[in-house]
Order: sequence, then structure tokens, then C-alpha cells
Amino acid sequence: MVARQSEPHGDDLLGAGAFRTGDARCEPVTAPLATTPRAPAPMTPDSPIRLIAIDIDGTLLDGRGALPPRNRRAVHRAIERGIRVVLVTGRAFHHARPIAEALAPEHAPDALALIVSNGALTKRVDGTTLDRRLVPRETALAIVTAMRSRHRGVAVIFDRPDARQYVFERIDWSHPQRHWYYERNRAFITRVEPIDAALTEDPAQVAFTGSVEKMRVLADEVGRLPQASDVTITLTEYAERDFSLLDLIAGGWSKGAALKAWTQRLVLDRAAVMAVGDNLNDREMLAFAGRPVVMGNAVEPLKRCGWRTTARHDECGLADAIDEVVGHGDEVVGHGVDAGR
Repeated sequence: MVARQSEPHGDDLLGAGAFRTGDARCEPVTAPLATTPRAPAPMTPDSPIRLIAIDIDGTLLDGRGALPPRNRRAVHRAIERGIRVVLVTGRAFHHARPIAEALAPEHAPDALALIVSNGALTKRVDGTTLDRRLVPRETALAIVTAMRSRHRGVAVIFDRPDARQYVFERIDWSHPQRHWYYERNRAFITRVEPIDAALTEDPAQVAFTGSVEKMRVLADEVGRLPQASDVTITLTEYAERDFSLLDLIAGGWSKGAALKAWTQRLVLDRAAVMAVGDNLNDREMLAFAGRPVVMGNAVEPLKRCGWRTTARHDECGLADAIDEVVGHGDEVVGHGVDAGR
């Protein structure tokens, strides 16, 4: 399956994941979640929210990529009431960690966890890996080898803490859509040519970048390989910049599948989970959660699913959604949440 997104709202540019689109239906598209959309779960004393899953870009962060103080305070109030929080993002860990560190309260760092690379890894803020779904080394190597003659440049992301975390071959970092990422994350990036020599273990992700049309063609070519059934193929398209990302992670996994696994690990029922997101790679986790909330700045297909809608990211819609669950204390209440708007 190839998923496309033509109007992304900012998840990680390189080595990050995936705004999944496919069709506009609201049901999950990956195997581990056999669920269908349903009316938002009612809040009752017998089914309190015990876990909040939060997308980063377009949800936790505002349009400038900053963390609004009101969102931080709302997350802290939830944690103070015994609710766990997990950031669920397409970003690679090294790109998501600074946000998690800024958000996690010092007195309760373990109350916040991360699901990164669109579900490939579940980690603590300190980098400890709690769960991972990796692409088989042989699969990654076969795909990289098959695509080398068709496209210049590939990156492989590993579950490692250092400069070997992001390994690349023949990527032009002077490209304006790549340069900023390299400058910001160069401590985690290593060049290896040929990249085959770096594939000594199973990676979390394989990534290609290029123009929109070239990545669509490359995605179709990957989809015809014998190894296609072993991976999830995802396209993220920046049509206005003619720039696209093609990401491959372990087959059958997604944000929603990883959230389901994390919920089971915490011995919670899905009715105890609230998820907040804005883009189509959030679809599976919203469908899994007992209380799905869609940001006001979300893509239209998510808004048509009939889930609760909150205010935009620039209006602290996340804080509004959390306030509906835990109260707002002395905060000034925002726009509120519209159930099923």
C-alpha cells in the first residue's frame, strides 16, 4: 500500500514519517488495528481517561513550531492527576527528544513517553527503547540495492544514540529542503558509501527524498518489489515546494498500532485513551482511541470522520481538549471542544 499526503502540516522532514492518506475513509489502514470509526466515547466516572496520545507538529506545537506555554501547562495538569502522556509522531527520536525534554515535568519524567518514526519505536525521554518494530536487514538491503539505479540518495535510520543513528548515501544536503535539517541534526548523521556497509542490523526506517513525481514513481517501484509486503510504504508530499519523502517502516505498523501496543503494556482499555491529532498519519491512532479529538487545523478528511473537533494549533486547541478531561484550574478557557462537529 502506498499512502500520499499533498498538504502536510510539518512532521519531520528527513527520516521522519509519514502522512498517510490513501483514501479519505476514517477506518484504520494497517493490520494490527481491526477497528472502525465510531461515535466518541462518553466520559463517565467509570471510564476516566488514563492516557493521552498527542501528535507533535500541528497539534502540540503551534504554526511557528513553538511549544505554547498553555499547552505545556495543560499537559502538566494531566500528569499531576495521574494521567500518562505519550507523544506520537512521525519525527525520528533525535528530532522529537528536545520537545519531550521541554515538556516532561522534572518530578515525573516517566509519566511521558514517545512513539516515534510513525510507530517504529517506543521510547522513554532519556532514550531508553521500550518497544521497537524494525525492518528486517535483508529486506532493507534488498530495497536499497534495487532502488540505487533508480534514485540518487537514501537514508537508513537505526535505533542508536549517536551519529550512527541516521546513516545516508549520496544525499545532497545543500538542497534548501534538506539543509536546515542537516544543520540542526548533524550530530546524529553519518555518511557511509555504499550504505550497504552500514546495514549490519535491522533498521527502524528507510527513507528517500526528491520531487513529488519522482517519489511517486519510486514508491510504485518499491511496491512492485518482492519485499513490499514486509514494509509499510508512505509518501509525504510538499506540493508547493515540489518536495516529497518516501518512508519505509516495518509492515503493518503505524501510529495507531504502536499506541494500541503501548496501551496494552500499560494494562489500559482503549476507552481510557484520548488521542489528539491533525493529519492523516494520525488516523489510526484516532480510530483506536476511546476519545479521539481532531485539531481545528486538521486536514479535511479527518474533520469528516465525525470525531470531536477542538480549536486550531495556534489557538491552543490541545489545551482545550485536555481541559475538557482534567479541568483548567486558573487557566482562561479557550474555544472548547465540539463533539462531532
